[in-house]
Amino acid sequence: MSRTYLDYNATAPLRPEAREALLAALDIGNPSSVHFEGRQARALVETARQDIAELVVAHPETVIFTSGGTEACNLALNLRQAPKGKIGRILVSAIEHSAVLEATKPSGLPVETLPVTGDGLVDMQALEASLQDETPALVCVMLANNETGVLQPIAQIGALVKAHGSLLFCDGVQAAGKTPINMIAMGIDALSLSGHKLGAPMGVGALVTRPGVVVPPQLIGGGQELGRRAGSENISGIAAFAAAARAAKAGLEAFQGFAAQRDAMEAALLAAQPEVHIFGRDVERLANTSCFALAGLSSEALVMALDLDGLSVSAGSACSSGKVSRSHVLEAMGVSPHISKAVVRVSLGWQSHAEDTDKLVTAWAKLAARLDPKKRDVNLTKAAE
Repeated sequence: MSRTYLDYNATAPLRPEAREALLAALDIGNPSSVHFEGRQARALVETARQDIAELVVAHPETVIFTSGGTEACNLALNLRQAPKGKIGRILVSAIEHSAVLEATKPSGLPVETLPVTGDGLVDMQALEASLQDETPALVCVMLANNETGVLQPIAQIGALVKAHGSLLFCDGVQAAGKTPINMIAMGIDALSLSGHKLGAPMGVGALVTRPGVVVPPQLIGGGQELGRRAGSENISGIAAFAAAARAAKAGLEAFQGFAAQRDAMEAALLAAQPEVHIFGRDVERLANTSCFALAGLSSEALVMALDLDGLSVSAGSACSSGKVSRSHVLEAMGVSPHISKAVVRVSLGWQSHAEDTDKLVTAWAKLAARLDPKKRDVNLTKAAE
């Protein structure tokens, strides 16, 4: 049976450019060495730093290579110096990835959760109210949600945070390579990235900052990455990350074409089952992402059944040790449990084709048609209460 991969937000298949760069870099030396092989490796790392900076419109010297997005987020949560003074609290949106939410807990600082609207957008009034406090804050708002694809008004948020003299950290893991990012124009002080979301191998990422942002290191050792992250650099991973970033940047305009394919898929889902819920449909989303549910179905059963049909989808975040549990994102959006437990996330990428979503609609509609209409009516009544 041929497979149809529709889970790019979990990880993107390795791009050929990244594979080629990875293999070529395996024979390169240690970039901390002063001999020819070391200088060759150092040149590769610095070129890669430039490529990552160009993807997000930043300064190359502010790119810190890490082991992935989670480490980058944890590194960002250690930031303690804002333009207005020492950071004394953390403001974090309710829909952040666990790599951010969990990393706030050991900070020792007061943590305030920012609510979101029913569409999954940060409540701007709540943010403005929180920023009335004079204490400098580290504000954590992701660029694009990994489950719904909803894009936050980061430029507007960045302006508010800057006016308050605080710092804005954005988890850019899902957004990078899928939507234009300009750290300077958006007012982002720190941005986390992950290579495997772009089509590089797992095990490499980066934290990119605004010039002047002080990054206290979590790993202490040889002083690599200008003392901000110790440990010998993952040369082959970094080379592949840079190659994937270049490819993603070159294909950014074409990537937006997935929006038409996604919209057609959602229209077909609605035609098959008018009661289907499509989350974030009325606001700006990543072109490749659709998150939907039909009350009465089971996410776990749907993912397994679709897998048997040769379709790879998810029930939300892929970072929950393989477990299917209620989405904290949908909960924050006010979605009822009996609806959120039926969610399916479809995400497209560089190998996707138009017929892929057609297969998904056909398979999902067959599964949804088995649902007893009477049970569906009961669930819809519960949702209205």
